[in-house]
Amino acid sequence: MRLVTSEQMRQLDARTIALGTPGLELMERAGMGVVERILARQAAAVRRGVLVVAGAGNNGGDGFVIARGLAQHGYRVAVALLADPEKIGGDAQTNLERWRRRRGKLLTLADRPEDLGAAIDGAGVVVDCLLGTGLRREVRGPLGVAIEAINRGRDVADFGRRAVVVAVDLPSGLDGDRGEPLGCAVRADLTVTLGAVKLGLVLPAARAWVGDLELVDIGIGEQAFAEIEPVAEAGDADASRALLPKREATSHKGTHGHLLVVAGSVGKSGAAILAGRAALRSGAGLVTVACPEAVRPLVAGALPELMTDGTGTFSSAEWHARLEGRKAVVVGPGLGTELAATRLVRWLVQRSEQPLVVDADGLNALAGSLEVLSRARGGVVLTPHPGEMARLVGATVGEVQGDRVAQATSLAKRCGAVVVLKGSGTVIAAPDGRLRINTSGGPILGTGGTGDVLSGLIGALLAQGLAPFEAACLGVYLHGLAGDRLARRLGDAGLLASELADEIPLARRELQEGEPRPLARAPVRRLPKRSR
Repeated sequence: MRLVTSEQMRQLDARTIALGTPGLELMERAGMGVVERILARQAAAVRRGVLVVAGAGNNGGDGFVIARGLAQHGYRVAVALLADPEKIGGDAQTNLERWRRRRGKLLTLADRPEDLGAAIDGAGVVVDCLLGTGLRREVRGPLGVAIEAINRGRDVADFGRRAVVVAVDLPSGLDGDRGEPLGCAVRADLTVTLGAVKLGLVLPAARAWVGDLELVDIGIGEQAFAEIEPVAEAGDADASRALLPKREATSHKGTHGHLLVVAGSVGKSGAAILAGRAALRSGAGLVTVACPEAVRPLVAGALPELMTDGTGTFSSAEWHARLEGRKAVVVGPGLGTELAATRLVRWLVQRSEQPLVVDADGLNALAGSLEVLSRARGGVVLTPHPGEMARLVGATVGEVQGDRVAQATSLAKRCGAVVVLKGSGTVIAAPDGRLRINTSGGPILGTGGTGDVLSGLIGALLAQGLAPFEAACLGVYLHGLAGDRLARRLGDAGLLASELADEIPLARRELQEGEPRPLARAPVRRLPKRSR
């Protein structure tokens, strides 16, 4: 799923029109596509009536088409226009006239935005077509009043029934590139975006405003995309399913790869166990955990399927022997920050011919010495959380979180490694500029040990033959999907990282079978009661 900026979407629209598709036809496809999504997702709410809130631009034009389409299906529909009808032009004006000709109900509220709340009262669905992607400055004045009225209609129940808000293209007021509100923004239950997914819609900052996210294909062809390079891809089910390694009927443990996990120290044996467990659950044929002798019995006793190798005083010859026959290496979980551990990490980065996943204490060993990565012989995947990322790049956590895409992209190009910047909307950046924003996962993953699970999962995919960027993208999606599956049963808290590891095979099966799911999901929340 390609992600584009708002400006790129305008270029795609213009290019498609130049190639022979009239703008009026694009608007018709957009509006009727939204109608299909509303009827599929909100059939019960639609029966209570629909209010389309329209602005002056093309987003408002989409709204007139939506109103007409729903009315043709026999539903009660009204349009609240927050603009002077005489100032609407182009294709939007054509569709406004079509709505008028069928005697559709039109409330002109440009001078009375405070009356929008009364119009919303009792509606089952409110369709937000105020602003779209054209917004460039903070929302103030009448439009701000209208947005707050839409949000009140969504959040206040009337006899247990509230308005379901559907945003068209973007929730009005949301920055399509950064995913942040410009002053204020509509909080949607469902956002139906048009043509291509806008980058801001899948960034963590946008989740509270976007709700569920769906895409309507309006006919932007490959010829239009040929001249525009999408800024990123969404790590969704379709993109991830295409990366699943195939398991031949004649395959066996030897063909599924042998992973070496270099992890664990006194007090941190659990990290090594979790990484090894996740690797086995992710399809690696064999997994060996190399750990200090002091914790080796704990690792071996925790999971009989794991092989173990006790490490002592560093010997280059011994480590070369350990790497022999291994298909990939994970280094860092629970390794400790002693000087010997730091030296080992740097040696592995420079001497291993196998691809590596560097996580946790492995990342700390590289902080201040990123030049080591330029001497890596195999592909490297770095998996920092924001704090580790801040140490790697010499920034604050706030600076990292302020522009996660730029930070991950910059580090990937600087050090020649794939960077997995963990967190809500995990960013996966490759040195060649490829970028993916993950769409699975949620707050249930915010507990100790889930990062160790991710490193073992990615390592297992490397051992099965996936290239570093592909292994990182698939691993992050499966990790989040396993969390989503557990959240359906447990809620948003209380997950054990070992449970996450054990859920990976079921997540993989769900992905293989193509079970549909939205790109993103709104958080569950309680509705306040309306006082009377």
